[in-house]
Amino acid sequence: MNASSSTGVKMRQTCYDEQVKQKEAFTMNIRIVGIDLAKDVFQICALNASNNVIFNRSVRRAGFLKEISKLPTTTIAMEACGSAHHWGRVLESLGHTVRLIPPQHVKAYVRNGKSDAKDALAICEAAQRPLLHTVPIKSVEQQDIQLLHRVRSRYVQMRTALANQIRSIAQEYGVIFPKSIRCLRAELSGELENADNGLSATARATIGLLYEELQSLDDKELNLQRQIEALAKQNDNYVRLREIPGIGPIIASAFIAAVGNGHQFQRGRQVSAWLGLVPRQHGTGGKIQLFGISKGGDRYLRTLLIHGARVVASWSLRRAQDNRPMARWLRALIARRGKNKAIVALANKLARIAWVILARGERFDQAKAFAAA
Repeated sequence: MNASSSTGVKMRQTCYDEQVKQKEAFTMNIRIVGIDLAKDVFQICALNASNNVIFNRSVRRAGFLKEISKLPTTTIAMEACGSAHHWGRVLESLGHTVRLIPPQHVKAYVRNGKSDAKDALAICEAAQRPLLHTVPIKSVEQQDIQLLHRVRSRYVQMRTALANQIRSIAQEYGVIFPKSIRCLRAELSGELENADNGLSATARATIGLLYEELQSLDDKELNLQRQIEALAKQNDNYVRLREIPGIGPIIASAFIAAVGNGHQFQRGRQVSAWLGLVPRQHGTGGKIQLFGISKGGDRYLRTLLIHGARVVASWSLRRAQDNRPMARWLRALIARRGKNKAIVALANKLARIAWVILARGERFDQAKAFAAA
């Protein structure tokens, strides 16, 4: 190799080394990274301290972690969507600070048009808002419990639809079943064996198949309920939540799966507001109007809490001699505001009490919880 070519190689190597140093210095200035998650192609946007875009590029799923490993330890923001909790746990294990942003807060920062690059930039901008409430990353245990709840909920919906179909088919032949699924189960086998009730052979055979399917759904739902209880019992808070009247195995496990340790909330009222159990407000000119409950947040958990409160209300009304603080508080509220509003108010109260137990490690004290009654 002659002297001129050797000099050229050294110059190219020097230029390359300089580019690598500049790229590393440029990368070290990263303040926040926003990631738009997807199935196959992820969009990664990085901003510096001046909120200028350092890079905004897409990467395939197979090379995602390799790309993240090149970044210095920083804050990474993502939308709270499918697979976000999984990636949140993975990125936290790499030393990054992860913020999961509710999608409705990201939408306000998407500029005209829509693309993955604009979505990733909007995630970066939304994550820097000082009063933004982020979504806590769920543990694997929480996701397991929530998974079983979602599948069980689907089985319950399918069972309700199946029971309604059985009633409607039988009604066309003059056979009427009660509305309760429990009563339907009790009377269905007898009607199938009754040869004088007007059911044709085809209808009888078809309803028999539907009855077998109904029993199968009952068995599947019961099996899932047992799995939910077995998983939830591994959490110390589960037993303490079960001490609250109106909160059984399903509600207690669902509350743990949704709320976790409750440290993301500062007080119990924030939990009830997140669940949509507080009145909607409309204020202007210093005048505030209150309407029905907002119905925001976790619809499934809110529904369960209201069902639990309804059971407690029915129990208290049937036992007028019950003189416990909770029963006195509830009966007074029903007399003043009516049964339906009292049930929702009790669901609100149960959510607050459950948060205290999770966040502060206390046990249920009825006299203390309903001291203002």
